[in-house]
Amino acid sequence: MAVIHHTSLKPTKLDLLTTWLPSRPWYAGGAGEPELAKAGGFRLDDPQGEVGIEFMVVTDTSGTRPASYLVPLTYRGAPLDGAEHALVGTMEHGVLGRRWAYDGCHDPVLVAQLLALIEGRVAAQDQNTSGAPDREVTRSCTGGGLTPADFTTPATDDREGTDLPGPRGTTLRLHRVLRPAPDGAPPLPPHVTGHVAGAWQTPDGTRVRGLFAALRTGPHA
Repeated sequence: MAVIHHTSLKPTKLDLLTTWLPSRPWYAGGAGEPELAKAGGFRLDDPQGEVGIEFMVVTDTSGTRPASYLVPLTYRGAPLDGAEHALVGTMEHGVLGRRWAYDGCHDPVLVAQLLALIEGRVAAQDQNTSGAPDREVTRSCTGGGLTPADFTTPATDDREGTDLPGPRGTTLRLHRVLRPAPDGAPPLPPHVTGHVAGAWQTPDGTRVRGLFAALRTGPHA
């Protein structure tokens, strides 16, 4: 079980994301600096207890309308070999010392645990409380048996999300630009064999739900 330390971070996660988000092809903000607020998310445990895994939702209010983004992050005590392109930044943690924060789509530990979540082998954990499950995260799976070794092709970004190509036409897609489901039940795109959905809070305090990740065969919608 991951232990969440309520301590200082310098710079903060939002500070790092304020610089990093505008470099992403799926960032829909303007030319100015993002105005970010934490809006939701959840955590997963690393079985080895070495890598922090967080799926953070942030909302940017700098544009004409608020935009919410899913940002999967991993936190490591040393650099991840071969992942310099995925480095979001470094932070000084008040308990753990220097931490390297990565775009988790490029970290095999996060990919492994996300697959385990989709397949029901692990449970989502509360973002802020150690040892507490997140009951708002839902998942489904009609297949199974995939491993991180099946997703070794580099992840690619487009204007809506990130694709991790897998075997036999399978794709693990992370929805970076989040869309609230009108009735609270996110519709699943065609050819989906597994998914993860979650909740976040809008700037006016409304709690909404949407699709976070989908495992699918064939082209994505």
